[in-house]
Amino acid sequence: MKSPRRQFLKLTVSAGASFAFSGIALAQSYPVRPVRVIVPYSPGGPTDVCARLIAQKLSDQLGKQFYVENITGAGGNIGTGQAARSAPDGYTILITVNSYVINPTLYDKVPYNALKDFEAVTLVAIFQSAMLVNPSVTAKTVGELVALIKANPNKYSFASPGFGTPSHLLGEQFRVAAGLDLVHVPYGGSGQVITSVAAGNTPIGFAALSAAVPLIQDGKLRALAVMSRQRTQAVPDLPTIEEAGYGELDGDAWVGVLVPSGTPKDVVALLHQEVVRIIALPEMKERLAAIGLEPVGDSPEEFSAQMRVEMEKWAKVIKAARIKAE
Repeated sequence: MKSPRRQFLKLTVSAGASFAFSGIALAQSYPVRPVRVIVPYSPGGPTDVCARLIAQKLSDQLGKQFYVENITGAGGNIGTGQAARSAPDGYTILITVNSYVINPTLYDKVPYNALKDFEAVTLVAIFQSAMLVNPSVTAKTVGELVALIKANPNKYSFASPGFGTPSHLLGEQFRVAAGLDLVHVPYGGSGQVITSVAAGNTPIGFAALSAAVPLIQDGKLRALAVMSRQRTQAVPDLPTIEEAGYGELDGDAWVGVLVPSGTPKDVVALLHQEVVRIIALPEMKERLAAIGLEPVGDSPEEFSAQMRVEMEKWAKVIKAARIKAE
């Protein structure tokens, strides 16, 4: 007669084997229908372009259509909220940016819980921001700019790609850290910031470095620092913000992939495997570099940990600068 313990072990192994088999079967059969990829921002921006590149490759590799749906509004909250309410079955994916962890503090209410409603798949790529000035500004370093602004109260303003964007918060963090009288002027994207600063409409700007490089090289813009812990190959002589004396101001923007919480783990694993494989392709690296993105492809655990850290970091910035979305 079999002992109760041996019988229990047999049942446990059998159940585990059945679960593993069903998981393998699910991963092998997924997807069986088109997959919606929600981008909570307008078409044409770096996030949208990145999402479309990934969706096309996923369609090619997994044999079913992955189609991008732009659901815009409220700084990304509307599309993110719809993704949060979607069935956790692998047929809705969210591709978004830092605003995902910024908005819960910036807005009084958001239609999702950033720590509970989604599971991380991978951080796809990062892109660096820069502190830019019009060439007419006499400051050649961050320290000189701080001194110039302090010597001329009520004179200087800074442009950003939009209210609540990482670049806006970096500018506000700079203002608070240095104790500056500096007015924020929001625009609709990094391109508009760069155009405004180059034209002298706003003397200072914080925006994606990649979009500014041609004008920096032509002498139509001056970059004072890259807002990152690492220098950039595009402008190798440009110091980091830490080297400029403000190490607490670094903050790369990023693009990441998430799925609703409860999505089968084997589907999450498959999506992670395929997205990481896609962004490692030489052709993808080249196309991402063309829009200023540097591929990453970390683990779900690493991406999740980073988002938690950033959520706390940006919450402190927002509260210190007393910023609130209306």
